[in-house]
Amino acid sequence: MEKSQRKSWLICIDDTDDIGTKGTGEIAEEIAALLLDNAEDISTYVTRHQLFIHPDIPYTSHNSAMCFKLVSQKPLAEIQSIAVEHLLTQSAAAADPGLAILDLSASFDQQALIEFGLQAKSEVITKQDAYDLAAAQGISLSEHGGTGQGVIGALAGIGLRLYGRDGRVKGQINLCEPDSGQNLFGRGSIESGIDISVAEFLRLSKLDCVVSTSGDLLKPDEYIQLSGKIKAIYWQHQFSLLVYSKQGRWCNALKQHLKEY
Repeated sequence: MEKSQRKSWLICIDDTDDIGTKGTGEIAEEIAALLLDNAEDISTYVTRHQLFIHPDIPYTSHNSAMCFKLVSQKPLAEIQSIAVEHLLTQSAAAADPGLAILDLSASFDQQALIEFGLQAKSEVITKQDAYDLAAAQGISLSEHGGTGQGVIGALAGIGLRLYGRDGRVKGQINLCEPDSGQNLFGRGSIESGIDISVAEFLRLSKLDCVVSTSGDLLKPDEYIQLSGKIKAIYWQHQFSLLVYSKQGRWCNALKQHLKEY
C-alpha cells in the first residue's frame, strides 16, 4: 500500500488546567509525543502564547495557549482522535478545553489568523468569533468540556504561532552533547555562570539563533554567559535564545525580559 503524504500541521490547545493540576504545556507535550509513533514523524518545541488577562475571561493562572508543529503522515481524523482522547483524560475537571488543528498545506488566510491572535492578546473575543473564523479558514476547532471557552485561545495560539514573533518555548533548554547525551552543566555550576560561544551553544541546544533584546543577531564567534534557567523564545519564526548586555557581556535573558514574549 502506498504511503500517505507527510503533511505539516499546527496543533494548539488552551484552558485544560486548574490550580494544582497538570499544566496545559505539559499536556501539549504529551499529545505531541503520542502523535510521534513513526520514526519519520517530527514535532517541534511547544510554544506558550500569552493571551488577554481580563475579568470577563475565565482562566486559572496565566491565560496562555500552547502550540506545536507536527510533520506526519497521519490524517486529520487520527490526529484529532489522539489529541481529543488525551484532552478528555488529562484535562482538569473544572477546565474548558479547546483544540485547534491547522493543515499548513491547505489554503487559508494567514493574515486573518494572525490578526485574530493579536486581537486575543488585548481584547475580549467570543466563541462565535472563533468558530466563524475557523469555519472560514477550514480549521478544525473543537471544545471538550466545561464552557468550551478554550477554543478562543486555541485558535489565537495558531495565529500567534503563524505570526512568528510571539511566544516562549515551554520548559528549559538543555545543552547536551549530541552523541553522548552528556549535559554541559556537568562541567560547571550553572549558578556561577558558564561562558560559551554562540556557535557551540547552538550546536548543543539545537536552537536556531541567539538574539539580543534590541533585536540584533549575535555572531557565531561571540560569547555568552549562561546562568540560572535557560529559556528560549519564538522570534522571526526561529527558536531563539534571548540575551541582554550586562557590564559588557551577553547574558541569557531574565524573567523581566521574557515577559514581553
